[in-house]
Amino acid sequence: MLPLRTGALRHIAVLGAHCDDVPIGAGGTLLTLCRQNPGVRVSALVLTGGDGPRRAEEEAALASFCPEAQVELTVLDLPDGRIPAQWERTKEAVEEFRAGIEPDVVFCPVTHDAHQDHRTLAQLVTTTFRDHLVLGYEIIKWDSDLAQPNAFFPLADAVAREKSTLLHKHYPSQATRDWFDEETFLGLARIRGVQCRSRYAEGFFLTKLVISSEG
Repeated sequence: MLPLRTGALRHIAVLGAHCDDVPIGAGGTLLTLCRQNPGVRVSALVLTGGDGPRRAEEEAALASFCPEAQVELTVLDLPDGRIPAQWERTKEAVEEFRAGIEPDVVFCPVTHDAHQDHRTLAQLVTTTFRDHLVLGYEIIKWDSDLAQPNAFFPLADAVAREKSTLLHKHYPSQATRDWFDEETFLGLARIRGVQCRSRYAEGFFLTKLVISSEG
């Protein structure tokens, strides 16, 4: 495999339907990129959780998952599990978020995700950020919707374990879920690592990539 290197990053955009989506799907990648690019701007939009305690969880989590970064977080109060019925509000939120930023890379859910909230957001992101590198992250859960990623971000062993530790530290509201444990997070990271000749990795999905040999 021929790796494509990002070079220096100035601005990262992340979008999630729920608090914890982004750290679960791209937490290790964010930890690595933010440390490699001190002072990088991270713009984050989360559609649900703004009217409850999960907002505080997300604020603390992103501060930890984006070390040395300038984090700008917006958490809305759309109804959890009802995002498709809130299409107009969701579309407006994504377009408003897009209007004020010009990121180097965008992280969001994938369009094949079985959860209706994730899927709706992913469909809107890919039609709103039309001239950007959009990487879809995977969210492991009860639904059997995991597919084969076509892009990988290798993780150092310590980063993979730090991701799991931070998820448990910052999202106590999810501790009772039977899939929310270290074996789940490290297990998937190990599989993605095998697929890109690394110990651990996170997998992503992209639908379009322009390759240039120019400096």
